[in-house]
Parts: sequence; structure tokens; C-alpha cells
Amino acid sequence: MNVRIWGARGSLPSPLTGRDVHAKVREALLAAGGRDLGSPEAVDRFLTQELPMSVRGTYGGNTSCVEVRQGNESIVCDAGSGLRLLGIELMEALAGAPEPCVDILLSHLHWDHIQGFPFFLPAYLPQCRIRFHGCHEALEKTLERQQCPDSFPVTLAQLPADVSFHRLDPGKDHEIGGFTVRAWEQLHPGKSYGYRITRDGKSVVYSTDSEHKSDGGDSSHRFVSYFQRADLVIFDAQYILLDAVNTKEDWGHSSNMIGVELALQAQAKRLCLFHHDPTADDATLDQLTEDTRRYVQICADQPDVMEVSVAYEGQELEL
Repeated sequence: MNVRIWGARGSLPSPLTGRDVHAKVREALLAAGGRDLGSPEAVDRFLTQELPMSVRGTYGGNTSCVEVRQGNESIVCDAGSGLRLLGIELMEALAGAPEPCVDILLSHLHWDHIQGFPFFLPAYLPQCRIRFHGCHEALEKTLERQQCPDSFPVTLAQLPADVSFHRLDPGKDHEIGGFTVRAWEQLHPGKSYGYRITRDGKSVVYSTDSEHKSDGGDSSHRFVSYFQRADLVIFDAQYILLDAVNTKEDWGHSSNMIGVELALQAQAKRLCLFHHDPTADDATLDQLTEDTRRYVQICADQPDVMEVSVAYEGQELEL
């Protein structure tokens, strides 16, 4: 099973600015001082092996979109602005497929999780079927409203593709595109749902836009059971712990420390932090990576018990 991140940002897209690029170039040039970079190979080694992620690249500014794929079958989790990039990638494969179909799970209906769909190129292929799956009653109504004439020049009904909507029952297994999917309700304004996606003995948990109360009022043990022995947990860590339990309490998001504690209790193999705050720059996310890995070492009996990463655009995770 292959998992690819197409958008990892929360709340709204936050692209790099010219000032950000200037700072990265400056830091790279300063770090290159005194090194022999006389060949393209030497430059590539320097960039990939000596510079941190915050300098050599970016975690990205697109909002939530994750692709879970095995062979020729896949499920897409959320339709944030990262969906546009996925659509470009899919065009060639779908155009040549006998019965092209895209299955999209929606965690919830806030704008940052659906805003990429009007720009999803497969929706403009007449032969393509696009199936939305989710637990909310207003799936179709919300997507229609996003593409009403006042907001977008092409309505949902005018799209050439065959777009359909399928309601899921939380707590029950559903067979979607060759995968088994189970949903559960999370704590978030307007309701959000997490998903466990399973196939051939491998499981991915997609749990974004979920708050976990520090006083235990959110029944965290329930989430441990959903995460149990997952090969990968993709977890909303938009806030630092102090904000999550103080100034931004009840905003519907969690922290890296809560993610570590829940994933360790569940004996998950990997934890990928997701839904980054739009104000968090790349250096901040580098620091989040280091802090989280240190916290795992503090909490865990064995230092290598769980692999931790911070999601970035283009990241691929093989399970």
C-alpha cells in the first residue's frame, strides 16, 4: 500500500512568499561556504544530505488531500486544494482507463477540505465517474453550493463527469474501490469523521480535524481502539499543546503530543503529523519534527518503537 500526501495544510492555503524563497536561498548559500560544489552531483548531495527540509524544500501550502493506493486502485481522503495537483497526475492514467473512477472520502465539509474539487481535472472527463463518500447528510448540497453561479462559472450539474454521493454509516465496514473503510465521529465544529482504511492486512488511519480533551472528557480510549496497531496514523497536529488546551480550546484540532500518546497506546507503527497551521513556516515544522521524535523517546520504552514524520507535499509512505 502506498500513501501520498498532496496537501497537508490546515484552514486555508498558505503558499511560500518571495520573502520566504529569499530566506531559503540566503541560508543555503551561507551553508555552502567553503564546500566544493563544482559539479551538479556535488550540488545535489549538498542539497539532499546537508540541508534541512526547511531550506532545501517546503512542507507545502495546499490544504488536505491524501491518496491511498494499491496497484491500480486508490481512495482519496479529502478534496482540499491539493486535489488539483492530484488531478493533473491522474489525467493520463484515467484517460486511458476503460472505466475510470475516483473515490473521494470527505472527513467533513469545511471549505479547506472541499475547495480543490472545482479545479479537479478528471471532473471534466465525460467518461470519468467520481464518487464522494462521507457521513454528512449535506454532501451533495455543500458541493453544489461551492459551485453555484455566484462562486464558480461551472455548476456541479454542468461537470462532464458522472459525480455521485454515497452516505456512510459510522461504525460499519464499507467496501470502496477495493478497500475496507470504517468511519467514526470526532470532536470538531460541524462534525468531522475519521477513517480507517484497510486492505490485505495493512491499515491507514486518517484522523484530521479532531480535538482530544486533556481532561479525558473526549473518551480518548475510544480513539485508541480506532488507531489500534495501524500501520500508519495520519493525525491532526495543527496546534502546540499549550494552544490546544488554552487559547484555542474547542476549535476542533489537536497537538503533536496528544498524537504521540494516542498512537503509542494504540501500538501504531507510524505517526504522520498533518493539517499544519497556516502560520507555521517550514522552520517551525522542522522543529515540530525534532520535538515530536524527542517526545516519543521520552514516552516510549523502546526508542524505535514508532516512526514519526511531519507530512509534506509529495511525501510517499510505503506500507
